[in-house]
Amino acid sequence: MFGLSGLFGIRVGISFLFGTVTAQYAIFASFQMPTHSEQSQCLSLSGQSHLPCIQFWCITALILISCMVNGAQGYGSMASITASFGEESLFCAIAASGKQQVMCWGKNSSSAATDATSGPSLAALSGGREFICGLKVGTFYPMCWRSNLTGTNLVPLSYQNRRYSHIASGQNHVCGIRSSSDAYPGMVDCWSMQEKSPKTSSSALFTPPSNLSLISVVAGDDFTCGLNQEGSAICWGSPSNNITTPPQDKFESIVSGSNHVCGILKETAQVKCWGESMNLIIPYQQTRYMALAGGAKHSCGIRLDNHAVECWGSFNQSSIPGSVGFLAIAASNVVTCGIREANLIVDCWGSASDYDPPLQLCSPGLCSNQPCPVNHFLFNVSVLGLPDLMTVCLNKEEYICSPCADNCPSGFFLSNPCTQTSDRVCTSCSLCQNSSCQAVCADGSHGPFSAYPPLNSQQQQQPNLIQQKQPHMTLAKILGVSISGAFLLAFIVCFVPCLIRRKRGQSQWFFGKRKLGTENQQTHNSQTSSTAITAPWLTANDLIRMQAFRLAELRDATNGFKEFNELGRGSYGFVYKAVLPDGRQVAVKRANAARRIHSNSRDFEAELEVLCKLRHGNLVNLLGYCEEMGERLLVYEFMPHGTLHDHLHGGLSPLSWNLRLKISIQAARGIEYLHKDALPPVVHRDIKPSNILLDAEWGARVADFGLTISGDKGLPSPMHEGDAVYIDPDYYKSQSFTEKSDVYSFGVVLLEILSGRKAYDTSFDPSNIVQWAVPLISKGKSATILDRIVDLPRNVEPLLRIADIAELSVRFDPNERPTMSDVAAWLEQLSRNISW
Repeated sequence: MFGLSGLFGIRVGISFLFGTVTAQYAIFASFQMPTHSEQSQCLSLSGQSHLPCIQFWCITALILISCMVNGAQGYGSMASITASFGEESLFCAIAASGKQQVMCWGKNSSSAATDATSGPSLAALSGGREFICGLKVGTFYPMCWRSNLTGTNLVPLSYQNRRYSHIASGQNHVCGIRSSSDAYPGMVDCWSMQEKSPKTSSSALFTPPSNLSLISVVAGDDFTCGLNQEGSAICWGSPSNNITTPPQDKFESIVSGSNHVCGILKETAQVKCWGESMNLIIPYQQTRYMALAGGAKHSCGIRLDNHAVECWGSFNQSSIPGSVGFLAIAASNVVTCGIREANLIVDCWGSASDYDPPLQLCSPGLCSNQPCPVNHFLFNVSVLGLPDLMTVCLNKEEYICSPCADNCPSGFFLSNPCTQTSDRVCTSCSLCQNSSCQAVCADGSHGPFSAYPPLNSQQQQQPNLIQQKQPHMTLAKILGVSISGAFLLAFIVCFVPCLIRRKRGQSQWFFGKRKLGTENQQTHNSQTSSTAITAPWLTANDLIRMQAFRLAELRDATNGFKEFNELGRGSYGFVYKAVLPDGRQVAVKRANAARRIHSNSRDFEAELEVLCKLRHGNLVNLLGYCEEMGERLLVYEFMPHGTLHDHLHGGLSPLSWNLRLKISIQAARGIEYLHKDALPPVVHRDIKPSNILLDAEWGARVADFGLTISGDKGLPSPMHEGDAVYIDPDYYKSQSFTEKSDVYSFGVVLLEILSGRKAYDTSFDPSNIVQWAVPLISKGKSATILDRIVDLPRNVEPLLRIADIAELSVRFDPNERPTMSDVAAWLEQLSRNISW
């Protein structure tokens, strides 16, 4: 099988090589020599006080490339997503529908918000104070508006039909860089947004320095800054905030806030800021960034290594999405929004509770027909798995270049470097099968090497030669893998028959270590102490399922009940991981002292008699017990993937939406079995994520149901902080738990699965998840509670329906809640009809 995979890899590699050559040819073909008239025009300019012809073409190329790179997004910058400043900030983004139409959203879904079907097609956006500007696709004519896309174009008539390669919006002014088709490429025009015509040239704000030629521009409250072709920053306007004296460093890109500017340094990709300092202390001085966004008193940046976001300044740090990659970001006063790299959906953070971005896909960058620079790749929408989304650019000959990431998140290793057609590929450490990745995954680091190595000066001068070698290297690797696969296949063909013949005998051999066969194993079991104890109160069928263990045997299996073997603590006592003499992994529950004192052997036997009869694929089933020397121990199946709480709130790997739906269905079926098929019926009373465990196949198993079988019908004990959220409000009136109480608790769990937040979290207002989520669901804003740590599917409708089920389950009146059978049936129906 390995060899066949290698042969398939050769076919893929050949296809990739052909595709790479085709892409290179298309990029080369996109270059066009100037026409005779254009050459004449250029030559005619060289004798005047303008730039000579050769410098003219250099500036033109630099301007086009600067339009393509996602270097800076924010107030006064140009990108595919932007925001206006002011009390009612408005965010706008270019939709990824292939038509480059613009959609906007505001606070509390304000009337200023628009969808992506009514707006014009724009190539780029830039937000100012209470207005937004853009460049039209094809013509690159400027357009500005204040509230909605149907209003009057606020650009003065003298500039409306002028082509610009770059545009920047400030507090009350706009500046644009003339494009290569203009007689003066690189020249800057500025106009006021308060008057129909620009202010006089005597205003420092509207008068750039003489003989200025820029490739990018940004604007703030009372200043404008730009970069020339060498990467030097040039600023003009009010000198009150020291912005007009920028540092002498060379920048790849810059972004402006209200009264500060931050830039990405050319040589190191690190960030440097100037202007009003406020709290603009960059948290990680050595971090490399690929894009920035400037807010009123904060800035955010997309890391170059893993595309995660960091913010500095006056900002709510706890709201920043963790372990999520972004391709573009934009900031307003106190809110920042970004476009996720995994699915192109917008996510907002900061004081963003009133902002509900649309669930439409957005363009990850600006479209261009120029070749991608070094350490960038052609963004391909096919990697998103969206067959109906062929391209995000209106012009089919244009494409988007995205920066390569140069590292992988924790728990992943780098399996493929960045190429000119795809970003680096990170693979889960669970799939690591060779020494090169084992070293990375063993210590939990991000990876031993970057997705692309630092380029020396010679490599930077010859990027095409480097890229041309990659397909041949890839093909060589595939051939090597195929040959290795062939040897492995030959080994299997030769030795598997021997292994089978050994297995048919009385003993079996496994990689040189003798392992007892069936017959010897039975003999061994009959000699162990674990079967020496009988349980006279159990029936014959129960004895088949139950196993009595010696205390010494379980003590050895848990290393003396040591703390490092502890899996958790609950109302029953401590839970330990144990390895039995036959190699089985089990979980051992050891009753605490209080439980042993307040219950006798008869109670323990009665509980065992019920527990051993509860058998279901979605319950953590009992395997055996031990009652010796005053100890009472229960032996259960071991769940290797821990609890649902661990994955939602404990820092373990986040769960995909498919897996969350699967867990919801299986947990519901387990609870339904307790209510409907158990004899006598069992009310759990303590349903919460820590009592939903995940087996080796990531199946959900409900645990701790046996602790509620005894006569005690009070609240689960001990009660931890936040556990009261799971308690049915009706209990405090009736002082009894019912099946509808379990439905309420499960509804709270569904809200946790959907939102990813804890049932009780003081960082939210309100801190109770029911009080926080139910009003939003009732208002039809279920999308706002969805967990953005996990990439949202293209079709979020099933998740919205689960939110409706959760809302029904946590109704205050038990009579208005569904039964557990109803909940399980609805979830299964969603699963059958689902189409992500």
